[in-house]
Amino acid sequence: MINVYLDDLRDCPEGFIVARTFDEAVELFKTNPINVLTLDHDLGVDAEGNELKNGYDFVKYFCEHGLRASKIYHHTDNPVGRKNMYETLIAAQRRGFIDSDIEIYHYPITANKYSGI
Repeated sequence: MINVYLDDLRDCPEGFIVARTFDEAVELFKTNPINVLTLDHDLGVDAEGNELKNGYDFVKYFCEHGLRASKIYHHTDNPVGRKNMYETLIAAQRRGFIDSDIEIYHYPITANKYSGI
């Protein structure tokens, strides 16, 4: 099992594999069982300034496809994004779209760090 850190800018914590984009996260879920997933909301913009798919888009994909992680944390600094992601996961769990034994946390598992690399 691997641990996935979905974030476009922050340093990847030790023991995690970073997914810098929505698509990279999807690929990791297709090819690996996931233990811990930790989510950022805002995942940047493209060359034209259009917002890329974000952490909330990934949460919706996760729920729609019945994906699994043992634990899910939210490390975003975006309070509205954090609430939307958390509440969507809880509602999906309550309605049976995702497994009821997934542990979902409203807070981060590690401190956010930026090295600028």
